[in-house]
Amino acid sequence: MGTMGFGGAGKFAYVGSTGVEEARRQIDMCMDAGVNLIDTADVYSAGLSEEIVGKVIEGRRDEVLLATKVRMSMGDGPNDAGLSRHHIITGAEASLRRLGTDHIDLYQVHEWDGRTPLEETLAALDHLVTSGKVRYVGVSNYAGWQLMKALGIADKLGLPRFVSQQIYYSLQARDAEYELIPAAVDQGLGVLVWSPLAGGLLSGRYRRGVQPAEGRQLTDWNEPPVRNQEQLYDTVEVLVDIAAGHGVSAAQVALAYLLGRPAVTSLVIGARTSEQLADNLAAADLKLSDEERARLDEVSRQPLLYPYWHQAATASDRLSPADLTLLGPHL
Repeated sequence: MGTMGFGGAGKFAYVGSTGVEEARRQIDMCMDAGVNLIDTADVYSAGLSEEIVGKVIEGRRDEVLLATKVRMSMGDGPNDAGLSRHHIITGAEASLRRLGTDHIDLYQVHEWDGRTPLEETLAALDHLVTSGKVRYVGVSNYAGWQLMKALGIADKLGLPRFVSQQIYYSLQARDAEYELIPAAVDQGLGVLVWSPLAGGLLSGRYRRGVQPAEGRQLTDWNEPPVRNQEQLYDTVEVLVDIAAGHGVSAAQVALAYLLGRPAVTSLVIGARTSEQLADNLAAADLKLSDEERARLDEVSRQPLLYPYWHQAATASDRLSPADLTLLGPHL
């Protein structure tokens, strides 16, 4: 359950403005459906999302896993952003207060910080883990080399390893397949996918020659960017066609496709309304045929970049399971 739309403060109003009662209704729906992970971040509505989550789970904290994040700016001071020891520990203490709990199950660094040594970042996370305030640590929005550097330093120094990465991955843009999905397979990381419907672009409402009356993509919110509009429209047409054959929404097909991809552990879903959330949750029961998956693969496929096209041509005799997540369909 994603909660970026909880609160609706500042720019996050583009995503949603869910208050406590609607948040309670949505989290109840998720828990009834078997969802047990609630994902938030300190920066969402300047902490208001965490506060709402804390109120909703009061009295049933042990029934859910709480995930939150640290890195983004939470003020105007020089230490109010980044992954320094100061900001991480200060951020964790503030998140614990807002969430009304004594521990965070999954604490995720929200974004890369190229100014702070990874040794300092990982040591600060180790302090939180050994103090019992954090159970596991994860990462979000790292590049492949950044992720592997962090894992290497953690192994070398005996510091907590990231157990998961939360990444953008969808039929609208499959960039994560170049490095991040193979790294997850190779290193045994879980993958949590944010914005699996590409901010609503894969809902079936955005089609060639058709624009909906409302939606996030019609605002100044620019995540995710659209690099290839025509391929997006082609992908949506295939989604709509497959959905019609199952009698479901295009959104369910897009979610079901991702649930079957290598290394994907869970999709972080959020919705403006309970009706949208119910539709998204139903994707867990949708089974796509091999032929349907092949159609979606073909229409959304991205070209092999170097060195992958070279490896596909010359190294196909000695590829690992991680390699094959990207190169297998091209051999």
